[in-house]
Amino acid sequence: MAYVITDPCIDETDQSCVDECPVDCIYEGDRMMYINPDECVDCGRCEPVCPVISIFHEEDVPADRAVFIEINEQFFATIGSPGGARKIGPVGADHPAVTEWAAT
Repeated sequence: MAYVITDPCIDETDQSCVDECPVDCIYEGDRMMYINPDECVDCGRCEPVCPVISIFHEEDVPADRAVFIEINEQFFATIGSPGGARKIGPVGADHPAVTEWAAT
């Protein structure tokens, strides 16, 4: 996995990262976006455009947000690697931990 989206993205509606991604690997759940680790090419273009500072390279994810490495990986266990988010549109679901995440 290259980049990981973390909790500041929950309930954030800005999708600048999607617009910036050259390989269409950022998928839309109900409450947040997810980067497909098999499709990401590690370019880093998504990170600086995130308005809520939610995207980190896997090695740089803050310790208190490290659970999101696993959350991002597990999200794709159900949908696999469709080969582009635009092909399938919004997924219509989230990882269970995100679904239950309390608004802060």
